[in-house]
Amino acid sequence: MSRFYVTTAIDYANGDPHLGHAFEKIGADAIARYHRLIGDDVRFCMGMDEHGQKVAQTAAARGVEPQALVDELAARFSALWNKLGISNTRWVRTTDAHHRRGVKAFIEQALERNPDDFYEKTYEGWYCVGCELFKRENEIADGRCVLHPTRELQWTEERNWFFRLSRYQDFLRAHFEANPGFILPESRRNELLALLDSGLEDISITRARLSWAIPFPKATSNGETQGTWVWFDALPNYLTDTGFPDDESWREWWPAQLHVVGKDITRLHAIIWPAMLQSAGLPLPERVWGHGFVTLGGERFSKSSGVTLDLDEAIDRFGPDAFRYYLLREVPWDSDGGFSWERFAERYTSELANGLGNLASRSTSMIGKYRQGAVPASPLEVDPVIADAVARYRAAMDANLLHEGAAAAFEVVRHANAVVAERQPWSVAKDPSRADELDLTLASMVRYLAAAATMLSPFMPVKTAELWERLGSGRDALPSLDELATLDVASWTVQSGGILFPRPEVAAPA
Repeated sequence: MSRFYVTTAIDYANGDPHLGHAFEKIGADAIARYHRLIGDDVRFCMGMDEHGQKVAQTAAARGVEPQALVDELAARFSALWNKLGISNTRWVRTTDAHHRRGVKAFIEQALERNPDDFYEKTYEGWYCVGCELFKRENEIADGRCVLHPTRELQWTEERNWFFRLSRYQDFLRAHFEANPGFILPESRRNELLALLDSGLEDISITRARLSWAIPFPKATSNGETQGTWVWFDALPNYLTDTGFPDDESWREWWPAQLHVVGKDITRLHAIIWPAMLQSAGLPLPERVWGHGFVTLGGERFSKSSGVTLDLDEAIDRFGPDAFRYYLLREVPWDSDGGFSWERFAERYTSELANGLGNLASRSTSMIGKYRQGAVPASPLEVDPVIADAVARYRAAMDANLLHEGAAAAFEVVRHANAVVAERQPWSVAKDPSRADELDLTLASMVRYLAAAATMLSPFMPVKTAELWERLGSGRDALPSLDELATLDVASWTVQSGGILFPRPEVAAPA
């Protein structure tokens, strides 16, 4: 059994979860579920980034201690992921004692192996609290950070510890060239190659007067202990989750196969994090995937800019599985895409209520009516439609192109409904001499439903499990992808059940 370790960005604890958070977690969850489907032993890590100046400022503004704030937010994030059926097996919080020990051990290992990678320097520049980063000139527009245009940049001058990132420029370029799949999609790779071309600058990795942080393990020359920069604390979560440094079994799971992050933080994950690992003498992750943004009316969601969406309302509109399916079907996993209530209602009605739901309802009802619920036997020949859909589905999912995977899976549903419309089994059933023809059609419908339930399970885990149960296979687990095209459904005992995807009476835009 192959091992597959996938992570998401850990969410910053200074506000409630939004659609962007949900999109990333749902996508990563679909990837994790797909790898379980193909037989991998999956470790799936998510968590919370709970240190830093922004957290301290938010807590102070609310009149609470930072720990109380992050405890409250961690509970809210965790509850949302449960509601969406996210199947993460790990949950890291950077305030955890184990993580704090891990960060200290990681930095000490780098300090011991490459002491020249760290030096003191007085630095001044524009600092964005929203990014927790000093900003370059090309990252500032009209005097503000391009990613947080409503926040005031802070001119900051202090003496800090620096990490000699510039030393790793040639190493990173060589790694990019030797591993063309290290950073994907291709557009993200091109952005980072351009960044390397422009030259890397060393980075300040400690903050004076920052108490809400993990103390940097080496004092400055004047004896001051500074707080570790929040990203230098957060990025090692992917390593500390494996048990580093306390449990030697961490070596069984590191390096991770895939980091899933937003496109705005690929630089941190594909430039700074690999340099940190190389400094500490540890293997690099196999791949970083920088997904795009979900927009509303062409604009990125931003609470401060008034571009918002009530996440609970969106999830509750047609249920968590429908919300998951819509996002991953509608928004390309390799670029930006828009959310709209109108498209949500259209997708739900045409593909889930009228497509998959109607196919399940008609199939189980007719088998109940004409064959007392028992699926008739049929020739076990390869179904070319299913075989082709599985091949395209696997190619898309292996490439992390989730929207294409969902489309390939749904082609089976579309074809099955076309078969039903063409063969009209309700008419065939009136002629006893056509019993074999009816049996073939009914068995084919169940095979199509089984294939759809299996391939769509990473996208809609609850509804497909319900559908699988209604098909009455007698098997607890879904079949493998390799079985689907020749799946023997004879003697399965189907159950009609309720409506899988009720049609919306009114799908009015919010």
